[in-house]
Amino acid sequence: MEEPLTIDLEKKLDEYQMFIDGAFVKAESGEARPTFNPATEEPIALVPAGTRGDAKKAIQAARRAFDSGVWSRMKVKERAARLMKVVEMLAERQTEIATLESMDSGATFRKTSLMDLPFSIEHFRTLVELGERVATYEPLPWIDLPYISWNFVHREPIGVCAGIIPWNFPLLMAVWKVAPALIMGNSIVLKPASDTPLSALELAKIFAECDIPPGVFNLVTGSGAVVGKELCVNPMIDKIALTGSTETGRQVMKLAADTIKKVTLELGGKSPTIILEDADLNLAVDGALFGTFFHVGQVCESGTRCFVPEPIYDDFMERVRERVTHIKVGDPLDPETTMGPVISRAQLDTVLGYIETGKKEGATCSIGGKQPEHLTKGYYIEPTIFEDVRNDMTIAREEIFGPVLSVIKYKSIGDAIDMANDSIYGLGGAVFSRDIPWAIEVAKQIRTGTVWINDYHLLNPLAPFGGYKQSGVGRELGPHGLLEFTQIKHIHVDLNIDRSKKFWYDYLFND
Repeated sequence: MEEPLTIDLEKKLDEYQMFIDGAFVKAESGEARPTFNPATEEPIALVPAGTRGDAKKAIQAARRAFDSGVWSRMKVKERAARLMKVVEMLAERQTEIATLESMDSGATFRKTSLMDLPFSIEHFRTLVELGERVATYEPLPWIDLPYISWNFVHREPIGVCAGIIPWNFPLLMAVWKVAPALIMGNSIVLKPASDTPLSALELAKIFAECDIPPGVFNLVTGSGAVVGKELCVNPMIDKIALTGSTETGRQVMKLAADTIKKVTLELGGKSPTIILEDADLNLAVDGALFGTFFHVGQVCESGTRCFVPEPIYDDFMERVRERVTHIKVGDPLDPETTMGPVISRAQLDTVLGYIETGKKEGATCSIGGKQPEHLTKGYYIEPTIFEDVRNDMTIAREEIFGPVLSVIKYKSIGDAIDMANDSIYGLGGAVFSRDIPWAIEVAKQIRTGTVWINDYHLLNPLAPFGGYKQSGVGRELGPHGLLEFTQIKHIHVDLNIDRSKKFWYDYLFND
């Protein structure tokens, strides 16, 4: 594994600026706020505190760029060629940005260097390549009544997009919004999370060096209550693409309603992992733990409810207890660390609060449940596992967004499926079994947007990702996700150009 870079923060990360209309600018107010390293609790950079005025300037720039046609009417192959330059520059700066992402988000360097940056680069490249192949012309059947007409669907860019991204996968989520929006011909205003803006700001630096027309890509930092709200209510925004909590999604839908904006929402989850009785337990145990504790459980589709059949429950838990000891909690920049801190003091308090609630409601905290004693700074929590959990308990109902796993026994697979589906969420899930046809049949009965079989968390940029129920609206990735950034227009061409044969016009006129 590559060693993380040592970055001179005072020299390189002193103060960032927003990117609006092709230029780096300070906040309208002149105010900047620090972003903190959750592993050390120390500030690492200053970031502009954007205002509604800053958001409006970015939206106006994006609107001008789109309406001018400088990007929206550019040939898709030319757009792709320019965006591929962004991909190349991301690849060149891969280790540097992976290190920065670890410092800003608390993600381990293992994760940022081996998953986040490679995935971001590959997803950007794949989405651009897919966008080149999206058909803008879709034929419809010819119509011969009341006369022969040629009908087709024309796909065109939707307009000005707002991308609002979360703090758990800062760069990857930026790519999921920016790449499809731009390859399909839109312009975009990106708002990163206040806790983790730095990798998105580095992406803006890359855009500044590529041949992307001013106003096509804009980035505004600031709070959701100020910048995010303006993006949702401004009538010049045509589409909002949000990844965030379900509560944030509700707020965005309400704010967007007055101007009837198109929204795609990728929201929260409480995903089930179902272990079938014939599962390979070496694989199933590691898969269930990976499904929960990857990135400290701060993943929207984490498998935080694990359903285990009674006959293999004791064997499963004995293996779990042994495997948890191989998870090393500590400094994210240490290549040996496998689990870092949660994002903030507020998130730490939230997770510890849920752990106490689980105990009060009668669940047994058999592993973890507290902050590690050897780490005196940082927002760390031990991997925590509850047994004796009922599916109606708070820790099995609500999204915790931390390293907390609820293990639930089941008697029959029908019971497991019923409990898995008994949730307001429907984002992800997994089934572990040696019998693949059986596992597929179970997967089909789980009401979630993605189900992994004998795996977890791997997302294919060619496949759609999104949720059922209160886990979201619409899809990201793959052709399905690209089409979310287009508008469809039906064009009807009547081949009858003889007025005397258009008898239906006579319904209006008395001649």
